[in-house]
Amino acid sequence: MGKKLDEIAEELRNANKKVQLIYAFNGTGKTRLSREFKRLIAPRNGDAEDEAPEERTRTKILYYNAFTEDLFFWDNDLAQDAEPRLKIQPNSFTEWILKDQGQDQNVITAFQRYANQRLTPRFNAEYEIEGADGQEITVKAFSEITFSIETGGSDTSGNLKISKGEESNFIWSIFYTLLDQVITILNVAEVGERETDQFNQLEYVFIDDPVSSLDENHLIELAVSLADLVKSSQSGLKFLITTHSPLFYNVLFNEVKSKTCYLLERLEDGSFALTEKQGDSNKSFSYHLYLKQTLEKAIAENRIEKYHFTLLRNLYEKTANFLGYAQWTDLLDTAPGDKDGYLKRIMTFNSHRTLSNEEVAEPTEPEKQIVKLLLDNLIANYGFWKQERTNG
Repeated sequence: MGKKLDEIAEELRNANKKVQLIYAFNGTGKTRLSREFKRLIAPRNGDAEDEAPEERTRTKILYYNAFTEDLFFWDNDLAQDAEPRLKIQPNSFTEWILKDQGQDQNVITAFQRYANQRLTPRFNAEYEIEGADGQEITVKAFSEITFSIETGGSDTSGNLKISKGEESNFIWSIFYTLLDQVITILNVAEVGERETDQFNQLEYVFIDDPVSSLDENHLIELAVSLADLVKSSQSGLKFLITTHSPLFYNVLFNEVKSKTCYLLERLEDGSFALTEKQGDSNKSFSYHLYLKQTLEKAIAENRIEKYHFTLLRNLYEKTANFLGYAQWTDLLDTAPGDKDGYLKRIMTFNSHRTLSNEEVAEPTEPEKQIVKLLLDNLIANYGFWKQERTNG
């Protein structure tokens, strides 16, 4: 019998470790765990009843998860033929970072490090308010952002709608910039000498899977820069980082020397297990073997679904990488039949589709048989899997 997520959250808190790195497959419950941990650290019915709930939360814990990205949305205004703008839902998260801490330029600098140096974000226009002494004060609204390519001089591309990966980079850059500032401030040992006391009660940073829609180069760069920040922290701040990406997990595992690693699993009865692991993703929880076993079980039970094609592609990618093939599709050459047909089926059911409104039918029985055929191809034709079978 496993545990509930709130019990897992309590276990993580009680571990009292500087860095806890958690791997979990997609759909396991990483984001829900981040919310349970936030509730545990900063409950809404806390002692400071005169303090707003969001104030209590950010006093104790900073967290980044899918709900952070939900604070941003595109206004395309196609009817008025207006240029696209990334809008920000009113929230204390961005108010604190951008308006209170004045970190907008550092956000732009961080974003351009991950993206094209000429891809330039601009926060919306300033406006004037009357101060207490009657003088005009210039205030930035920080409610929307436009993006353009600066080509030099006065030439620009006009406002662009950036890609999903670039959008994720931008939102992460906001969080990263704040975290950099927080760590720098808290590293000042004498509390009275810190430039602000806003972070003095901060205990935890919970980062949930910041790598969605990132290519491998940006993913590695993000992991390395995050690891550098974590290693620079000297204040007793504790970090919890979850991910579904073996590459991101492995980079953090190798970069951060002092950490505790876990595998989070959802059990058949809906409960959860948190198991401490040693080594990188393949050594500690055999990610490639998990994929193989998941596919074999689905084949045996005739329960092939769309996502199994994604798992199959992932398995091919890992095998090709291990054996030194330039492309994972090269491994399809040894499969009997139509290579292009197999590739088309895999891509059709791949979960990383570019159009959210693009509906894909469930796989037919002949398409389900392709999963078995291509899994058999890996096991029969590549020494990596023959060795795994012998060792098993």
